[in-house]
Amino acid sequence: MTETSHQLLHQSAAGSEASARYLLLKNGLVADHHDASQRDVLVFKGKIAAVAESIDVSALDCLTLDISGLYLLPGGIDVHTHFNIDVGIAKSCDDFYSGTRSAACGGTTSIVDHMGFGPKGCSLFHQLEVYQQAAQNKAVIDYSFHGVIQHIDEEILQQMQPMVNAGISSFKLYLTYDYKLDDGDAYRALKQLKKVGALTTVHPENDAAIAINRAQLSAAGKTTPEYHPLSRPLECEAEAIARMINLAKMADDAPLYIVHLSNGLGLEYARLAINQQQKVWVETCPQYLLLDDSYYQREDGEKFILSPPLRASAELNKLWQGLSDGSIDVVATDHCSFTWREQKQPHHNDFTRCPNGIPGVELRMPLLFSEGVMKGRLSLSQFVSLTSYQPAKLFGLYPQKGCLELGADADLVIFDPQQSVSINDDTTHDACDYSPYSGLSCQGWPVMTFSRGALVSLNGQFTGQEGAGRFIARKPFKL
Repeated sequence: MTETSHQLLHQSAAGSEASARYLLLKNGLVADHHDASQRDVLVFKGKIAAVAESIDVSALDCLTLDISGLYLLPGGIDVHTHFNIDVGIAKSCDDFYSGTRSAACGGTTSIVDHMGFGPKGCSLFHQLEVYQQAAQNKAVIDYSFHGVIQHIDEEILQQMQPMVNAGISSFKLYLTYDYKLDDGDAYRALKQLKKVGALTTVHPENDAAIAINRAQLSAAGKTTPEYHPLSRPLECEAEAIARMINLAKMADDAPLYIVHLSNGLGLEYARLAINQQQKVWVETCPQYLLLDDSYYQREDGEKFILSPPLRASAELNKLWQGLSDGSIDVVATDHCSFTWREQKQPHHNDFTRCPNGIPGVELRMPLLFSEGVMKGRLSLSQFVSLTSYQPAKLFGLYPQKGCLELGADADLVIFDPQQSVSINDDTTHDACDYSPYSGLSCQGWPVMTFSRGALVSLNGQFTGQEGAGRFIARKPFKL
């Protein structure tokens, strides 16, 4: 990237969306979920206006940027974040400004946030109103929300259709935590959500087993971080995955999305269902691809307390194989950040009191690009599918998002495959005081991010505007 291009980008950043001129990104390696080739991309009024081998803009008022040697991809879509969430024992340190700022600097241009629990007995719309207020005038990129189901009764079942009509076309069930659903209520939810055109997402862990394990470990005084994964073994997660798959099949083959898969046994259960043409999709996260349970042995092991926990190193390759063979559909983050010094470190000696979650929204794209594309585990098109196209298709954002089709939003990320970055606790733009990936290196880095044609990140610097993000009313679930 030349100095002239840098100057032009700085000049255009503040007003690229308000201006009527075109933006031409020329000579980049352009990839979507189908293929990758050298092409030009033309942007006009925040939309994709043309994609071709060569675009003549001599008759246009156009800013042209030569991105030779760089990769141009659809902007990332992270469909699993937790911004502004209150988990009872703590409130996450990232709101919708710092969280989406961090996302933008990592090449993510849209998020779908999992709303936290509201008051006991509240309606489905209660949390939507709370979260709309929290994100409005804060988010720097486009956003939407997953509905959260805390209990099931006739009133809740009847509210599902109006929620879908309002653009909330996916809902989350928890099989653990305070507002867990039992099998009967999960079954009723699955049936109704299919009927109204919504996708059921599930946090699958066996709550009864967790409760017994935690009680036994606590009674024995085994509460330091290394005991956290023992309280939630992989079989605890895999059993709940299999149970939900069977409930979904019985519920008129309701579509089911497994969030944050961490182990190979759960993947095998999902593969079995997928091979039988059941409507099951799987998500994993960078932490389960790159970190293992040895991190709990560190002096700062509480930094890595999240659920499901990090697994034995043997599980990592099983998940990479799932990405490669297509049995895992989406890589998201489950970004749920709590500060180490103030919120996690004080509970080093009792994992049961330590807030669960880690930051990661900014590093999803660069980590997967480096460990997947640059190491030959994934093609560029597979990378786009996992981080953008499949999230858009599954969650009602396509073709507005997740692609480079004419008329799609010009949500773009440009990677420099030659740039190497060593991650440390100060690398990211979130509000957290540590990165779980500190010490790792990335080969390849996002150097520009555009949200609806506006530059929101340039060479690691945030160039967007607070409140520029828009709520996306998502379409009903459809294959």
